[in-house]
Amino acid sequence: MKRFFCFILIGLTLVSLISTSCVQKSNKILVATDATYPPFEYMDEKTREIVGFDIDLMKAIAQKENLEIEFIDVRFEPLLEGMAQGKYDAAISAISITEKRSKDMLFSDPYFVSGHVITVQKDNTIITGKDSLAGKVVGVKTDTTSAIEVSKMYDVTIKAYVDYEEPFQALMNGKIDAVVSDDIFALSIVNENPTKIKIAGEPFTQEYYGIAVSMNKTELLERINTGLKAVKSEGAIEELFKKWVGEVPSPN
Repeated sequence: MKRFFCFILIGLTLVSLISTSCVQKSNKILVATDATYPPFEYMDEKTREIVGFDIDLMKAIAQKENLEIEFIDVRFEPLLEGMAQGKYDAAISAISITEKRSKDMLFSDPYFVSGHVITVQKDNTIITGKDSLAGKVVGVKTDTTSAIEVSKMYDVTIKAYVDYEEPFQALMNGKIDAVVSDDIFALSIVNENPTKIKIAGEPFTQEYYGIAVSMNKTELLERINTGLKAVKSEGAIEELFKKWVGEVPSPN
């Protein structure tokens, strides 16, 4: 009888070890994204699925590394807060790699180079670049690097908005003078409203997008970087750019 109980105890211990090992080696990860930022991530109105450049890229990386992804739609501010708290395994949402954010989360190797541009009404000939924004009211999305850049400018009144598209709508309605945002997003809005707004001048900054990873998940970061390197070598970034962005028109 004593030997019988010993076998039971050993069996339970082995089950526990196997179970723990499975949990530690789980390939399922929760990935946060703010699905309001085309062409990088947005909700398809017909399928009600999250689609976009970032989504396809993350799926390609996951396929390379045998990762099972569950995307969760989260507003950008709570997304950053959640990553800092370890609430999500990773996040991909056109997130610029900054020194401040790197204190709260890990970042993959860069996968996209972006820059800030100024969008104005179509008939505006006064604003031609950031140096002509003095004395103007400029719209930005809250808690973004765009907001940080505008805060550095002299004599500029900042109007912050919760949603990405709100400042552009305010611009078209004549409530503000200009919008500062990432170039690709601005192009997507301009392409939808070519008779109302335009991009003034060239990008005046350069920054890099990275996939954010929870601070305690260094192994996951390594796998994401390995997968990212593989898809980059196959030309996937260029293909995704053609699919989701297309030809970039010259600024007007």
